[in-house]
Amino acid sequence: MTGGPSIIRKPGADRSNQELTNSLRANFLAAQQDYSPPLSAMNGSGEVYGTPHRPQVSTWTSRDGPDYYIPRIDWSLSGLAEEPSQYDVTVKLFYLPSASVQERAKYTREAVRLVLKELKVESIDLLIVSFPGMSFDGDCEWEADKKNSTQGNDEEEIASWPALEELYNQGVVKRLGLAEYGSEKLSRFLARVKVRPEVDQINVKDCCNVPQPLIKLAKAERIELLTHHDCTNILPSGTLRDLLGAGVNGAGVLSESKRGVDGMKGELTPDWVVKYTAVVRDRGVIENKGYFASAELRE
Repeated sequence: MTGGPSIIRKPGADRSNQELTNSLRANFLAAQQDYSPPLSAMNGSGEVYGTPHRPQVSTWTSRDGPDYYIPRIDWSLSGLAEEPSQYDVTVKLFYLPSASVQERAKYTREAVRLVLKELKVESIDLLIVSFPGMSFDGDCEWEADKKNSTQGNDEEEIASWPALEELYNQGVVKRLGLAEYGSEKLSRFLARVKVRPEVDQINVKDCCNVPQPLIKLAKAERIELLTHHDCTNILPSGTLRDLLGAGVNGAGVLSESKRGVDGMKGELTPDWVVKYTAVVRDRGVIENKGYFASAELRE
């Protein structure tokens, strides 16, 4: 098909915040079972009795200097089945609204480092960045495009972009992309950056169609348009505290008294989330998909 930039719609209607929350909860539970099975007792008939106990946090988490890994990661099990050249690796980095804008360069390097280490690859084919405060919602595509022009913070977004340009210039990332940029926002952005994004990923779930001004701009600037079903604020602080708290569905890392089992205490502030996907290029099969999330514990 010809006549303009491709608009690729990905299947599935679940937003990533629900997928991420479910994945984190499942990984916490699996790690607790793997590293420290629930305590129980056996009676004389071989039947299990007694109440299972939540394992100590130190048994299924790890610490590397000031950094905690929840759960601990066995890097020996990481990697892809085939040669890295056989895959298309796409990474989407979410800068969260509660995090420091000045620290985004550090967040970017750390997120990419973890993905490269997990997949055991040396480069990423596409890195898309999602800035906070951005959406593509409206009763129609024209309204969504107009509302989008006033969202976010142009100066903060431009100031954050050099960190991605550096990865591109180093060859660590082959293509850069943006999320939730309408025609006016994208036009302003293109005029002020050195390494121009090659992809614009938008959510048109509510307005159904891609605005004509955006299609026209993308065609003129040779930018590929993709669609998605992700949520911008993918990991609110309240959700993270519930996941790590002492409640029934929590992991027991933090307690209601703000003092964890291992002495951790304070408030958690989510900084970033990164979503990665490795697709076998010749077969179009997703072999590896996952998330990393980072938060700062402030006493």
